[in-house]
Amino acid sequence: MTYHPKSDFIATMMERGFLADCTDYQGLDEALSKGCQPGYIGFDATAKSLHVGSLIQIMMLRWLQKTGHKPITLMGGGTTKVGDPSFRSDERPLLGPEQIDANIAGIKKVFSAYIDYDSGAENAALMLNNEEWLDDLNYLDFLRDIGRHFSVNRMLSFESVKSRLDREQSLSFLEFNYMILQAYDFLELNRRYGCVLQMGGSDQWGNIVNGIDLTRRVIEGEVFGLTSPLLTTSDGKKMGKSQSGAIWLNGDMLSSYEFWQFWRNTTDADVGRFLKLYTELPVDECNRLGALAGSEINEAKIRLANEITTLLHGSEAATKAEATAREVFEKGGVGGDLPTLTLSAADLGDGMSIVQLIVKSGLAKSGKEAKRLIAENGAKLDDAPLTDAGLMIDAGALAAPIKLSAGKKRHALVQLDG
Repeated sequence: MTYHPKSDFIATMMERGFLADCTDYQGLDEALSKGCQPGYIGFDATAKSLHVGSLIQIMMLRWLQKTGHKPITLMGGGTTKVGDPSFRSDERPLLGPEQIDANIAGIKKVFSAYIDYDSGAENAALMLNNEEWLDDLNYLDFLRDIGRHFSVNRMLSFESVKSRLDREQSLSFLEFNYMILQAYDFLELNRRYGCVLQMGGSDQWGNIVNGIDLTRRVIEGEVFGLTSPLLTTSDGKKMGKSQSGAIWLNGDMLSSYEFWQFWRNTTDADVGRFLKLYTELPVDECNRLGALAGSEINEAKIRLANEITTLLHGSEAATKAEATAREVFEKGGVGGDLPTLTLSAADLGDGMSIVQLIVKSGLAKSGKEAKRLIAENGAKLDDAPLTDAGLMIDAGALAAPIKLSAGKKRHALVQLDG
């Protein structure tokens, strides 16, 4: 990893589009100019993988390290037991300790692709778990020493809570305590590791401000908060989702080809912005590529997909994904790395309808959607238009793998096991 002067961090956040707000720009810049400073982002363990909606935070930690500072990835082993209510319309389902531990083990796989934990350098990253200090809290001591610093009136005014109450949706006492626990995380990280910066999405602003106030009140520590914008695509869709579901970062939950294809399908208007946020190409090059038009913008999208996939899955995976895509789209082949549905003879039985296969392969969420896809001439079987929703596929039809397509950009293979 190539390092840059320490003063570059805030400038990098600004010019690449990471910055939504900061509690004290000048104070943070002065603190960072004094030498290697720890900064953290918390990640609750609500699933076995993060999705691309979290990638902006991971890139912020990567840039923090590249500019000479010490990133801390804080796993929410403790706070996940409560659940963050921020901008949710309902209460999160509570997870047990075993599920939380399994989720943390899955999430950890991604970070080492972006952040250096093992170099032994002054700014080598730390991976911590807040259950270390939250699990053994004495409730009465916590209320007396920490709870007294929080104003319920002020907590109710935060937009993340206010929006829930304005809609007359229940906010449990358990969830209401989440923001106190997150604030306590910042206090403990400052005490134990000298952490001076908490980062997160703009929906975390209230929680971050609480942590800053608590740290100042309890130990008079000077700490800072910085948030990134909550990203949507240019057509208003939430980052991290696609027609086929969440775009997971773990390779065992989403193939490197599907990950590559998600970025290749970026809309023209988002290319330049995404290059600045999710790659390390120079800003001028990002702007140049983003300004291309016509057929040239497609090569910029391939560059975007290659750069992002290389960071997460490695250059070999990116090269293979591009080759597969070119074979599928330019030569009409089946490629070597398409999502594949493998059926056993027992699964297939006497045959399976084409509608079921489209659903099982992930090209449609329901039979109704698959039938509509066929009716609207959006489905193909081995690159030929698929018009019969009642078509049955038996073992003979699967003597060789078949290729299913939904529109021009989504494809899957179906094959018989053995």
